[in-house]
Amino acid sequence: MYENVKIQFDKAANVMGLDETVKKILSSTNNEIIVNFPVKMDNGTVEVFTGYRVQHNNVLGPYKGGLRYHPTVDIDAARALATWMTWKTSLAGLPYGGGKGGIQLDPKKYSQGELERITRRFTYALGDNIGPEHDIPAPDVNTNAQMMAWIADTYMSTKSPAERSKNQHVVTGKPVGSGGLEGRDRATGFGVVVTLESWAKLRNTSLEGKRYIVQGFGNVGYWAAHFMNKNGAILVGVQDATGTIYNPEGIDPEALLRFQADNGTISGFKNTQDYTSSEFFGIDCDVIIPAALGNQITEANADSVKAKVIAEGANGPTDTEGEAILLAKGVEIIPDILCNSGGVIGSYFEWLQNRNGEIWTMDDVIIKLRKKMEDAFNRVVITAGQYKTDWRTAAYIQALVRIEMAYKQRGIFP
Repeated sequence: MYENVKIQFDKAANVMGLDETVKKILSSTNNEIIVNFPVKMDNGTVEVFTGYRVQHNNVLGPYKGGLRYHPTVDIDAARALATWMTWKTSLAGLPYGGGKGGIQLDPKKYSQGELERITRRFTYALGDNIGPEHDIPAPDVNTNAQMMAWIADTYMSTKSPAERSKNQHVVTGKPVGSGGLEGRDRATGFGVVVTLESWAKLRNTSLEGKRYIVQGFGNVGYWAAHFMNKNGAILVGVQDATGTIYNPEGIDPEALLRFQADNGTISGFKNTQDYTSSEFFGIDCDVIIPAALGNQITEANADSVKAKVIAEGANGPTDTEGEAILLAKGVEIIPDILCNSGGVIGSYFEWLQNRNGEIWTMDDVIIKLRKKMEDAFNRVVITAGQYKTDWRTAAYIQALVRIEMAYKQRGIFP
């Protein structure tokens, strides 16, 4: 993924003529933190875990980005994801920079109690490398609101009693009862669909009757399907780590969510057939929503894509070789730093809510989120026209212009 990030960055920098000094600064990360920490397991043994936090750039504000628990987490993945967060927060017009991290583990192998101890010990190991005005984590792959509550509680417990309440916004994506934001759970998936609605409007069509497939049926995939169905679109295929299912007549995402919760898999869902996993992206459909991991659409499968548009709910789901094939075929790609930015925008709203001692309603969140997503989409389309380039490069240019301006206005210390 990190190679993809560098290639995409270089392309945008060259197209826009990015200042060479700024390019040099943005080509490397500010800080890379690796922590090894012991945790006692349920059986009394001790395991040592490796955790990562990469802070890419903070010229626009505190580092912001998720923590993921996955076997693929390593320093390169964290670098790539942190860099993408810098572009994403800049494009969305937020006062943040980019950070990312996580722990290299498979959470399915650990009990709830073990995951709590791992999460709290990781937080303690990070210490003041995170903070509400310095670096603000959030949920990502295999992490959730409960884990964010554990992080907040652990971090706040390290502060003096008089200071604890001032640190509630050290993380976002918390449960609503613990300072979380109404609607934060659906913000990323909702944002994906807002960009697809904007795409449909741009192309003088609608999502009504459009056939779509979703890779990944976690938080982002489910909520994207939920809001797509509200637009009258038809879900015909779903793929996740447990299997691939297909029904050309349509799949009910609400019923599938209940089935998944009860059975721990999507395979075997009523009225669907198992589908060859390697042929998933070749399913006949109008829209693809990759909402799982990176590097899923590649040179090996891009030519089989029949969809008109790909909405990148995941970070980096399309590699550079795959993207070249798709663009040559006329497939439009709503890039990740635009398409899935609803999550970090929702996190910004939660951060503001905690900081100001306010309580935002669901209506407040949805209205403000839609406006920010639509504004960002429209700016990317305008920039693509100005530079005669693709939407991903245009999104990067939009992000880089804002960062370049900050460096030029502030100068380089000393």
